Amino acid sequence: MTGTGNIQLLSDTLAKAKAEDRAALIAYLPAGFPTVDGGIEAIKAVFDGGADVVEVGLPHSDPVLDGPVIQTADDIALRGGLKIAHVMRTVKEAYEATGKPVLVMTYWNPIDRYGVERFTAELAEAGGAGCILPDLPVQESDEWREAAHRHGLATVFVVAPSSKDERLATITAAGSGFVYAASLMGVTGTRASVGAQAEELVRRTRATSDLPVCVGLGVSNATQAEEVAGFADGVIVGSAFVQRILDADGDQAAGLRAVRELAAELAEGVRRKK
Repeated sequence: MTGTGNIQLLSDTLAKAKAEDRAALIAYLPAGFPTVDGGIEAIKAVFDGGADVVEVGLPHSDPVLDGPVIQTADDIALRGGLKIAHVMRTVKEAYEATGKPVLVMTYWNPIDRYGVERFTAELAEAGGAGCILPDLPVQESDEWREAAHRHGLATVFVVAPSSKDERLATITAAGSGFVYAASLMGVTGTRASVGAQAEELVRRTRATSDLPVCVGLGVSNATQAEEVAGFADGVIVGSAFVQRILDADGDQAAGLRAVRELAAELAEGVRRKK
């Protein structure tokens, strides 16, 4: 089987946002949260509200980079019996319902155990656009990248403010789709300010690559989305969406309404002209 994945759809979506002189809105939600079906509906609602791209989190029992909000959601998903098959189903149903790019964000260990070829083939078959791999070292990524390329999937690596320029160049040369710029050192979560550190990281990353640079970690409202959209190609929001579902406290209709509204506010934020 050859490339059936949707890396081109991802690239086209980011290019379209750029052509509209705005940043793309990228939302993150874990699979299986609050349930598998509820998670799929939440992703559809976020797209409906105005997200351009969605990252589906593959919940992990030891999410070292994720703050307390996403850890809570991961725990709910794992206690619900989430399997990789459910993640693939989430990608497939979200993509088929919307025609929009859906990526998976995962730590390396679950893929390693599942099998690289099997994972990439199934993700492509589901219509996935690629994978964000925050803890896979570039120098150990050859097997993954070859399989992903063969199946038409983006390999998105994460860069951080601590990454030296030479290291940035190595990471961006190996990646595809876009570069995920972690705006702050430390774990994910909402922050009062996203700030200058992120802008400097985007500038340094762009000096090494033509790939779009999308900023995550810390954005939770339209004002922050507007701030980041002023210097990045994409604005990534995760914990704020998860928090809205947690706040709905089991009321699915209220949760879906809340994430749709947040997506609409953020979509307006990334379109505001300075």
